Amino acid sequence: VQLQASGGGLVQAGGSLRLSCVASGRINSNYVMGWFRQAPGKERDFVAAMNWGGQSTRYAPSVKGRFTVSRDSAENTIYLQMNSLKPEDTAVYYCAADPRRWIMSASRMGSSYEYWGQGTQVTVSS
Repeated sequence: VQLQASGGGLVQAGGSLRLSCVASGRINSNYVMGWFRQAPGKERDFVAAMNWGGQSTRYAPSVKGRFTVSRDSAENTIYLQMNSLKPEDTAVYYCAADPRRWIMSASRMGSSYEYWGQGTQVTVSS
């Protein structure tokens, strides 16, 4: 499985962006998909996760209520809709995937995921 993230850019505080992550290869309902971010000089942080079947989602407290993760099965794509962006959301955002559905309980941990995409830069100006 290969993951290709896109959709980053420069936006003013309060604005919105939608990130996309296209997965090549066979994705089934067992997969867990995640979004992480890494700001300069900081560790990679969990942002959101969902199982490919769409029944379960997880969010970091810092983004809950502002970000929404979703997927389009036909397009093999997951999305991260980011609203009410803040300067502290500035980071490189990465998508990740793992074929083991039981890792959903540990989806906040980057080490749970087998596949990673390249990052896409999100910059929020104040």
